[in-house]
Amino acid sequence: MTPGPALQATSLFKSFGSVQAVQDVSLTVAAGETLALLGPSGCGKSTALRCVAGLDRPDSGRVQVGGRDVTALPPEARHVGLVFQDYALFPHLSVLENVAYGPRRRGAARPVAHAQAREVLDLVGLSALETRVPAQLSGGQQQRVALARALATRAPLLLLDEPLSNLDEKLRAELRVGLRDLFHRVGAGVLIVTHDQREAQALADTVAVMRAGKVVQQGAAREVFTRPATAWVAAFLGWSNVLRRGGAEALLVPEHAARLGVGEACPVTARHLTEVGETVTVVHPLGPVTLHLSAREAALVGESLRLTLDPAALLRVPDDLPDDQENA
Repeated sequence: MTPGPALQATSLFKSFGSVQAVQDVSLTVAAGETLALLGPSGCGKSTALRCVAGLDRPDSGRVQVGGRDVTALPPEARHVGLVFQDYALFPHLSVLENVAYGPRRRGAARPVAHAQAREVLDLVGLSALETRVPAQLSGGQQQRVALARALATRAPLLLLDEPLSNLDEKLRAELRVGLRDLFHRVGAGVLIVTHDQREAQALADTVAVMRAGKVVQQGAAREVFTRPATAWVAAFLGWSNVLRRGGAEALLVPEHAARLGVGEACPVTARHLTEVGETVTVVHPLGPVTLHLSAREAALVGESLRLTLDPAALLRVPDDLPDDQENA
């Protein structure tokens, strides 16, 4: 019999008193696939992960791991690997013993558990550090030990809750590069909870965006980031131009929709230097439009910019932004 997906969570609901933290959340993660559960702080994404892990019991809904119904099982019986933002390493154990802990808990003899631990330590590039204790490791090394500990269980599903949030930006950028390749080599399904759009783009094959306890868009990562379903999703994902129309619809202006040097002259109202160049905001008939310019283009901009927007490239989406939110 063919096993089911690494994760099949169906119609999960979870309340804390009067607060509905998770509302009808359904998630599927195939073996070898990484799904990023993305949303702002307080949207319910960590609660959804805790329901999958068994750390919180959902009020209703079903959780299956590898085709096995684990809804009523405690965390230790679900056979999932867990990585939290604080890593939760045992301070008194060596790196090797930390990583071997999962296999030992599952009944493996010490030599077997150590062999499995050494295999994944090699995979994450920490073989030379197996005798150290966590206090002797950098933040990035601790993160990789926590990941190795989860991998050593050989669980079909890995759950990661904001795993890079405690690291500095340079180290986060370095680890984002290697983790996606590592996930694919391991072959387990991965559910990663994050509020960081760059992390989701770098690591995930698919993305589910959460807002106020609900999944508001779910699909292939590229599709979600290039075609947001609503104005709120676009603004949350960092779109520069969400033009509200004073009604139920908003226009999304992707960068490739702007044609510079043609059309009517639009007054420039703001200029800002960024890490990758300069942005300018112009007054276009459709609304204020912000563009990223190359150094050459920025040098040619005066008090106005000739600009045409390609109507066929504009995206029309429901306007679900709060009434007091300014145009993004």
